[in-house]
Amino acid sequence: MPPPGQVRMPDWDSLKLRVQALIGSHRVMIFSKSLCPYCSKVKELFHSLGVEYSALELDKIDDGPSIQEVLLGLTGQRTVPNVFVNGTHVGGCDQTFQAYHSGLLQRLLGGTKNEETEAYDYDLIVIGGGSGGLACSKEAAVLGRKVMVLDYVVPTPTGTTWGLGGTCVNVGCIPKKLMHQAALLGQALQDSRKFGWEYDEQVKHNWDTMVEAIQNYVGSLNWGYRVALREKSVTYLNAFGEFIGPHKIKATNRKGQETSYTAQTFVIATGERPRYLGIPGDREYCITSDDLFSLPYCPGKTLVVGASYVALECAGFLAGLGMDVTVMVRSILLRGFDQEMAEKAGAYMETHGVKFIRKFVPVEIMKLEDGMPGKLKVVAKSTDGSQIFEGEYNTVLIAVGRDACTKNIGLEKIGVTVNEKNGKIPVNDEEQTNVPYVYAVGDILEGKLELTPVAIQAGKLLARRLFGGNSTKCDYINVPTTVFTPLEYGCCGLSEERAIERLGKENIEVYHTLFWPLEWTIPARDNNTCYAKVICNKLDCNRVIGFHVLGPNAGEITQGFGAAIKCGITKELLDETIGIHPTCAEVFTTMEITKASGQDISQAGC
Repeated sequence: MPPPGQVRMPDWDSLKLRVQALIGSHRVMIFSKSLCPYCSKVKELFHSLGVEYSALELDKIDDGPSIQEVLLGLTGQRTVPNVFVNGTHVGGCDQTFQAYHSGLLQRLLGGTKNEETEAYDYDLIVIGGGSGGLACSKEAAVLGRKVMVLDYVVPTPTGTTWGLGGTCVNVGCIPKKLMHQAALLGQALQDSRKFGWEYDEQVKHNWDTMVEAIQNYVGSLNWGYRVALREKSVTYLNAFGEFIGPHKIKATNRKGQETSYTAQTFVIATGERPRYLGIPGDREYCITSDDLFSLPYCPGKTLVVGASYVALECAGFLAGLGMDVTVMVRSILLRGFDQEMAEKAGAYMETHGVKFIRKFVPVEIMKLEDGMPGKLKVVAKSTDGSQIFEGEYNTVLIAVGRDACTKNIGLEKIGVTVNEKNGKIPVNDEEQTNVPYVYAVGDILEGKLELTPVAIQAGKLLARRLFGGNSTKCDYINVPTTVFTPLEYGCCGLSEERAIERLGKENIEVYHTLFWPLEWTIPARDNNTCYAKVICNKLDCNRVIGFHVLGPNAGEITQGFGAAIKCGITKELLDETIGIHPTCAEVFTTMEITKASGQDISQAGC
C-alpha cells in the first residue's frame, strides 16, 4: 500500500503488456467507452459484417485513463474508439470506416469464410435510377469504382410506365414545366393583341401535339442517361432490386428472371410514388401525375383532388390550356409553405377560372361512361361530415401526396430502420442508415427536402466522401425552390409562420410590397396581384432569413437570391444593391414598407 496521502502510480510496464496481450489475442480489439456514439458506430460496423470483436469499456474500469495513456504511447492516439485488427492498428471511427470503404479492413480481417468479407461483385450498387441515384453512380464511376445501377418502374394502376431518369425527368419537373409553358403561351397570345399582333385564324390548343412533343423530348433524355452510364462504364439493369442478405441483392427483370449480386456499399435512391385515397374507385378510375404527362387523350373537365404543389401546378396548366378545372381541398393549400403566399397563389388561380371546393374529401368514385376520357361521378363529404357533394367529371386527378418506395425491397432482411408511418429512412448527416454499408439519398430520406437538385447534390457528395476522400456534406438549409402555379411562387429560407415560431414575432421584421410587371401594363391585367416579401432577423443585423416572391419567372428570380441568402445577406445589403430596371426582381432592392407599419402597399404603376 502507498503511504497515506500518496496516489499509487500505475505500473506502466505491466499495463503495456496487458494492452499488447489484448491486441494480440483478439482478431478485432476495440478500446471503447460505453456511452461513446462513435464507439457504437464502429461496433455496429463489425456486427453488420458478422465479425466478432472484443471491446474493453475504459469508462467501466479504474485504470481506463491509464490504458488510454498507454495507447497514446503505442499508437499516437489517445481517443476512443481505438481499433486493432489482427494486431494492426486501424485507428478511430473515421479511419475504420475509411479502411472499410477502401477494402483495407476486409484485407486485414483476412482468412474469414464469411460471404460478407469476401470479394464483392461491385464496389457500389445503386437501387434507383432517378436524379440522386444517377448522380451518385456516375460520380463513383468517375472516381474509379465498379458500379451497378438497378432501375425498375412499377406500372401505375392504369398501366403507365417510363424510362431511365426517375420522377423528375419522366413524370415530374421536366414535363410539368413544359406544360406550364404551354399554358403561359396561351396567355401570351391573348396579351399579344394589345401589343399590335393581329391574327385571324382561330387559336386552339391540341393536346396530342403537345404530349407527343414533350414525350419525344423526355425520350431523348432517357436515352442520354443510358449513354452517360455506358460511357462511364456503369452497369445498368432494368430490374427490380431486393435485398436478400447482407451485402447481397436479387435483381428481377420484366420477364421474371432473377440474378443476384453483391456489393461492398449500397445506396438506396428509390424515390416516391403518388399516394391514392383508399376509397372505392380511386385506383380503377382515377389518374395521378404519373399518368397525366403521357395521357393519350385530352382530360376534359377535370377534378384535381389535393392541395399539394403537384395538385396546384397541374390544375393551373390544365386550366391554362382551356379546360374546366376544379380543385378539391381537404384543409390548407401548399402545406409546409408560407401560407400567405399559398393563399395568394390560390386566389390568382381562382380569378383565372380554377374553381375550388374547400374542406371536402372524396368518398367514392364511380364510372358513368366509358371513353377517352369517359365520364366519372364523384361523391365527396365535408370534413365535418355535415354535407355531401356530388359532381360529374371526365377525369379525376389525385394529388394528395407521395409515399416512399421502400416496401418490398428487403430492407427488413438486413435490418435497415424505416419509419413505419411514411416509409422514410432515417439517416445521419452523411446519408448513412443504421446499417453501415447502406446509404440513402433523395425523397425517401426522413426529414429532408423532396427536391431534385437536393438529391443530385447529396448523391454526388456521398460518392465523393465514400470513394474520393472528400468530407463535404450536403447542406439542406436555405434551399431555394419554386412552385410553378400559373402565377409562380419562389421561396428560400423560412416561411413567416416558421420564423415567428423560431424567433418570436417581436424579433422579426417583414418587408413587403405588391408589384405590377411592366409586361402586364399594356394588356392592363392583374395589377396589385404579384407580391414580394423578405423576412429579417432583428437580432442578427436584419439578416434575411426568408425570401418569397409571387410573380412571373419566380424561379429565375429566386435562384440568385438563394445564393445571396447562403452568403448571409442583410436588409441593408439588399437596399445598397442597385436594381435592374425594369424587372420584377428589382422590387427586392427598394422595399421600404414593413408589415408592422400597416401602410398600404398597393401600386399605381410598374
